[in-house]
Amino acid sequence: MVNIFSAAGPITNALMKHAGVRPQLIEIEPGTIMNFWIPIEPAKNKPVHTKPALLLLHSFAADGILTWQFQVMALSSKYSIYVPDFLFFGQSFTDEKERSPEFQAQCLAKGLSKLGVDKCIAVGLSYGGMVGFKMAEMYPSLVRGMVVSGSVVALTESISSESFERLGLSSWSEGLLPNTAEGVKAMLSLGTYKLPWLPNFLFTHFLEVMFTNRKQREELLEALVVSDEDFQTPHFSQVVCIY
Repeated sequence: MVNIFSAAGPITNALMKHAGVRPQLIEIEPGTIMNFWIPIEPAKNKPVHTKPALLLLHSFAADGILTWQFQVMALSSKYSIYVPDFLFFGQSFTDEKERSPEFQAQCLAKGLSKLGVDKCIAVGLSYGGMVGFKMAEMYPSLVRGMVVSGSVVALTESISSESFERLGLSSWSEGLLPNTAEGVKAMLSLGTYKLPWLPNFLFTHFLEVMFTNRKQREELLEALVVSDEDFQTPHFSQVVCIY
């Protein structure tokens, strides 16, 4: 049986092209490549885009465009949309050993600079929110405002312990890197009020295409947790909306 998500790739690409964005691989530095969905360049006889830049940062469950495709279609008429794939998601990768959210933030900032973006509004979901908070802290002149959903400023040891007890997990990898279709269903249930009924083969297909680079993603999760003693709440100069 053909994987539904793989087969939908060309359709998604066509829909995104119609919405005005296209994928672009950006070399951040030698050995580090990030995929960005970026605005399609206007024709030479049309004015240059003057719409504000909107950076959409995806969750740990999927890549950028699968997470945000409907928002891209809804918002591209008012914003210049940028949707990156984090390192080890989609076509983004690095041969560096660094796995911290700070490194993801650094790579995003460098990528946006190469794309000519000097200021943006960041929208982050879950893991994307944590990376977005790091970007806002490290690059206040770049990130002028934030909208965050289902996230925290930092994933501390105490937050992790409380979450594990409440969710019945022993680690973040257990919940966010499933090995079975039932595990995918459980993972998606964590982020939804009520997961709608879907046939089991969809969860199997999702598992087949969305969980590559498992070792590196496990390292990303390990690097995400910080000790309570080391964490200090940063001061954000930007307007931050949290949902």
